[in-house]
Amino acid sequence: MSPFMPEQFAAVQKSSLNQLFALTNMAFDGFQKLTELNLQAVRTTLAEGQGNIEAVLAGKDLREVFAVQGNLAQPAAEKAVAYARHVYEIASNTQVELTKAVEGQYEQHNRNVQAFVDNFVKNAPAGSEAITALLQSSVAAASSTFQSFQDAAKQTAEVAKANFAKTAAAASGAAQQAAPRASKQ
Repeated sequence: MSPFMPEQFAAVQKSSLNQLFALTNMAFDGFQKLTELNLQAVRTTLAEGQGNIEAVLAGKDLREVFAVQGNLAQPAAEKAVAYARHVYEIASNTQVELTKAVEGQYEQHNRNVQAFVDNFVKNAPAGSEAITALLQSSVAAASSTFQSFQDAAKQTAEVAKANFAKTAAAASGAAQQAAPRASKQ
């Protein structure tokens, strides 16, 4: 009996295509969310820009104009930080979804390979112990390597998240300190 039947091959191909389409849809959903965020940011920026120009033009003297301009610095910086946070959340959530899908696919693939190896070992002819041992150790090594990469990727994501939080807090603090200075000028 052949380990690869045409029906099994077709099923594997169909499953692979379904997984590809699922991953593509996840990536497209993330892109759509990012596009919607950008459109919302542009719309808000245009509306606020118009309001800011009207406020500056309504100033009766130079002091009022500078006061209005000084009051714009902090909200702009806070909005930039909020925008960056939203972009990070979209990217992070999309990455988490893609990672879960890929991990699920890998686990299924790993189970299939392990079943193939177990079947091969069970039906191996006498004298092929070295080959079966090599095959088993190769599968174990590949699984261990994947787990190491997966752990490293999770640690990297956690470090990036922590660094982003620190950077956002620092930028927000800098904006709060800059606003009073700008309004005094």
